[in-house]
Amino acid sequence: MFKNYLVVAWRNLVKGRMHSAINILGLCIGMSVALLIGLWLHDELSFDKNFKHYDRIATVIQNLTNNGETQTWNNVPYPLANELRTSYGSDFKHIVMSVNINQHLLTIGDKKIKQRGGFFEKEMPEMFSLNMLKGSRSALNDPNAVLISASAAKAFFGNEDPLNKIIKIDQKPVVSVAGVYEDFPQNSTFADLNFISSWDFWYNANNKLKDMEDPWRPNFTTLYVQLNEQASVEAVNARIRDAKMKKLNPELQKKKPVLFLMPMSKWHLYSEFKNGVNTGGAIQYVWLFGIIGGFVLLLACINFMNLSTAQSEKRAKEVGVRKTMGSPRKQLMFQFFCESLITVAIALLISLTIVLLTLPFFNTITEKQIKIPWFNVYFWAVCLVFLFITAIIAGSYPALYLSSFKPVKVLKGTFRTGRFATIPRKALVVVQFSISVTLIIATIAVYKQIQFAKNRPVGYTRSNLINIPTTGSGIHDHFNAVKEELLQTGVVESVVESASPTTGINNTTSGFSWPGKDPNLSIDFGVITASFEYGKTVGWNIKAGRDFSKEFLTDTSGVILNEAAVRFMNLKDPIGKQVTWWGQPLRVIGVVENMVIESPYSEVKPIIYTYLNYPGDMNIVKLNPAVSAKDALSKLEPLYKKLNPDQPFEYSFIDADYAKKFNDEERIGKLAGIFAGLAILISCLGLFGLTSFVAEQRKKEVGVRKVLGATVFTLWNLLSKEFLVLVVISFLVSLPVSWYFTHNWLQNFSYRTTLSWWVFVAAGTGALLITLVTVSFQTIKAAIANPVKSLRTE
Repeated sequence: MFKNYLVVAWRNLVKGRMHSAINILGLCIGMSVALLIGLWLHDELSFDKNFKHYDRIATVIQNLTNNGETQTWNNVPYPLANELRTSYGSDFKHIVMSVNINQHLLTIGDKKIKQRGGFFEKEMPEMFSLNMLKGSRSALNDPNAVLISASAAKAFFGNEDPLNKIIKIDQKPVVSVAGVYEDFPQNSTFADLNFISSWDFWYNANNKLKDMEDPWRPNFTTLYVQLNEQASVEAVNARIRDAKMKKLNPELQKKKPVLFLMPMSKWHLYSEFKNGVNTGGAIQYVWLFGIIGGFVLLLACINFMNLSTAQSEKRAKEVGVRKTMGSPRKQLMFQFFCESLITVAIALLISLTIVLLTLPFFNTITEKQIKIPWFNVYFWAVCLVFLFITAIIAGSYPALYLSSFKPVKVLKGTFRTGRFATIPRKALVVVQFSISVTLIIATIAVYKQIQFAKNRPVGYTRSNLINIPTTGSGIHDHFNAVKEELLQTGVVESVVESASPTTGINNTTSGFSWPGKDPNLSIDFGVITASFEYGKTVGWNIKAGRDFSKEFLTDTSGVILNEAAVRFMNLKDPIGKQVTWWGQPLRVIGVVENMVIESPYSEVKPIIYTYLNYPGDMNIVKLNPAVSAKDALSKLEPLYKKLNPDQPFEYSFIDADYAKKFNDEERIGKLAGIFAGLAILISCLGLFGLTSFVAEQRKKEVGVRKVLGATVFTLWNLLSKEFLVLVVISFLVSLPVSWYFTHNWLQNFSYRTTLSWWVFVAAGTGALLITLVTVSFQTIKAAIANPVKSLRTE
C-alpha cells in the first residue's frame, strides 16, 4: 500500500508539472531561509559553550549613579581582585583579572605584526580550559612568559618550534613563548585572541599604577570569576554587592557602586542595561530572525495547502473511488501526508544545495564563519525532524480537506466545492500577504532609521580626516618638528595629537566641579585631551569663546566644554568661569557644538576638552583635499616609518570609522530586506499558481463572455479583483501589527526617526503593484485566448 502511495504521489507530481514546480520552488526558498537562520541561531545560542566551566564562569560588573542616572560598567578597579580573594574567597574557585584586550604590536626579530591579545592573571588558562598544544597551563606563573595561539605561532614562526622564542609586546620588555594553545572558536568571546601575557608583566611595566594615590578610583580592568560548585550567582551577588563601596573615599561613595555577577551565558545575548536593569541585547535579533524564518517557511507551506486544495475537484473522483473500495479516512489522510512528505523531501535536498551555495554570501552579511556540519549526526536528526514537521504543516489541511469528500456525490457527478470552500484559501492568502507587507514595512523602518542617524549633524567635518595610531613618546617629544615636516609634504593641511580617536572617547572623569554644583551629585564626563589646533583640524563649531591657541600660554590650563556639558552644569555664561578637575583649577575658554563621537543613535554626553601635555595615542591628520588620498598616504607612510620606526604605519579614515557605527543596523536591514523579498516571492508564486488554476477553471466562462462582447479589460477585472481585494485586506491587517513592532524597536534608540504615513502607504502600494503584475500575466493570457478553443467541446 505504501508503495502504491509513492507511485500515485510521483504521478501527481509529474502530471501537474507547473503546480509541482511552484510548490517545490516555494518550499525550497522557505526551507533554505529556515535552514540558514537555523544555522545562524545555533551559532548565536552556542556562543561560549565551548568552555568546560561555561555554567560557572562570570564577570564582576557594577551599577553606579552618574549624571543623575544608573549606569552599568563592565570594568572595575584592579584592587577588587585581591579583595574578593581575601574576603570572599570561599565562593570562588578562580579569580582572574585582565586588562588591555586589544590590538598590540608584536615584534619578532625584524618582523612587526599587529595581533589581538591581552594581559591576564595566571589562573586564566585553567579557568577557560585552554587546550595546550605545546607547554602547560601553568606557564603564566612566570611573569615574563607569553602564550600564543596556534594560528599566531604559524604566522610568526612557520614550521619552527615557537617555544622559548623572544617576543616584544608594544614598547615593553621582551617575553618568551612558553606555550601554544588551540585557537578559540569564532563564536567565542575570545575569538581571535592570539596571545595571552601575564598581568604581573603588564603591572610591572607600568610605573603609574604603582605610584597611584588611590588605586580604587580608576575602573579599567575586567574581572572574571569561576564559582565554586556550592555557590550560586544570587547568593554571591548578595554578599559582594558592597565590596567596592566599603573601600572608596567619601567623594567616590557618592556613585553608590553595587557589584554583581554577569554569568557567561548572558555575555553575548544579554549585554544591554538601561538604568541598571538588564534589558536584553542581541537576544532580540535571535527572536526576530527566528520568527522571520518560521514565517517564511509558513508562507511556503500555505502555498502547498492552497494549490493542493484548489485542485480538489481533480482529486475528488480518486478519493471517491478509494472510499468506495473500502479505504478509511485515516488511510486517505496518510496518503496525502505521503505526497506532502515526498514534495518536502525533494525540496529539502534542493534546499541543502542552495544553502551550501549561498552560505559564503550569508556569512559575509552576518560576519560569521558558519559551516554546514555534514558529519554531525545531530544535524541530520534535526533535518529529519524539520522534514517531518514541514510535511505535516504543509500537508495537514489538504489531507483533512480532501479526505472528507463524500463518495456518493463525487461519483454521481454532483460534487461541487461551492463558494464557501474558497474561504480558507482566501484566508491563507491574506495571512501570506499580511506577513509579507509587515516585513516590507519593517525593512523600510530600519532603512529610514539608519538614514536618519546618518544624516544627523555631527558637529565636525569627517571628510579628509585620518587617524594614525602612535605608541611611545617619540613623536610627542618632537611633535613640532614632526608637524612641520608633515606640512612641508603638501599633502597635509593640519595635524594634532589626541588621547582619543575622533570617533570614540577613551577617558572619562568624575572629578570635575564647577560653581553651583550639588555636592552630592555624582558625575561622569567624557574627557578628550588634544594639542593646539584640534578644533581647526576636525572643523568643530565654536558657539562661544574660542579654540585652544598656542598664542595664549595659559590655555594649557584652559578647558572647552560641549553644549551638553554646559546644559548639564546649568551655566548661563560659562566663558571665563573657573572650574576644577581633581582639585586643579581650570578656566573655561570656549563652548563648542555637540560632536557625535560615540553612538549616533544616543544623546551626546557631557564632554570636556583639555590640552594634551603627555604622549597621545593618536595623530589626527587632515589631508589636503586637492591631493588624492592614495598619493597623500604614499607620502605619509615613509615619513611615519622614519619618525616612528618601531611601529608599522597604520591609519583609518574617520568617515569610515564613523560608518562602522551603523554596521549592526545595516546588517539587520539587509537581512530583513532579503527575507522580505523572499517572502513576497513565495507569496507571489502561490498567487501565480492560484490565478492560473482559477483561469483554467473559468476558461469556458471567459470564452462565453468574450463571444458576447466582453473586452480584455472587463475580463481582466473579473479575474483579478478578487485577489486585489485580498491584498488590500492583508494591508489593513498588517498596519497595526507592523506599527506595533517597528514602534517598539525604535524605542531602543534615543535619537530616532518617526514612522511616517508614507512608509505604510509605500509598502501597501508596492505589494499591490507586485500582485497586479503577478495576477495580470495569467488573467490577460486567459482574456486574449481564442474562445473557439474553450467552447468547441460544448
